[in-house]
Amino acid sequence: MSIEKIEAAIRDIRDFPKEGIIFKDITPVLQSGELFREVTDLLCAPYLDNPPDYIVAIESRGFIFGSAMAYKLGCGIVPVRKKGKLPYTTYDASYELEYGTATVEMHTDALKGGDRVILVDDLLATGGTAGAAVKLIERLGAEIIGIDFMIELLFLDGRKKFSGYTVNTLISVD
Repeated sequence: MSIEKIEAAIRDIRDFPKEGIIFKDITPVLQSGELFREVTDLLCAPYLDNPPDYIVAIESRGFIFGSAMAYKLGCGIVPVRKKGKLPYTTYDASYELEYGTATVEMHTDALKGGDRVILVDDLLATGGTAGAAVKLIERLGAEIIGIDFMIELLFLDGRKKFSGYTVNTLISVD
């Protein structure tokens, strides 16, 4: 299996969710047991010898990869959700969008000092959502051992928000 085969399965949907955006649709990757397993294996590979305590997964497509990674690595999973979606006491962090702001939350007891975590989402664009998640993880005192994405949109330069962290991506798009 190769990255090229995974990349070939990703569909570009033009003008979604709004005009001028090219949405990277990973549904064909998820529909293929072989490709989904390969993506999961590749995302987990750097951590097999020293797994984290938790995968912190960002809503919603990050939940898909995060759950598979947590299973394979034998660790727990912590959700980061949009504001108002978690049932217990939360901390929140906001980030900028091109048309305003958005907020994500994590339970206040989700992590503790010394926990080792991997932050995962499907796609790194501007880094706003993942940057907000980093703030939440740091607020709870956990150590981020990696920030992982299936796809990185290089032209948006989101990686610059994560100086000092190990960022892993499988597919880079110019």
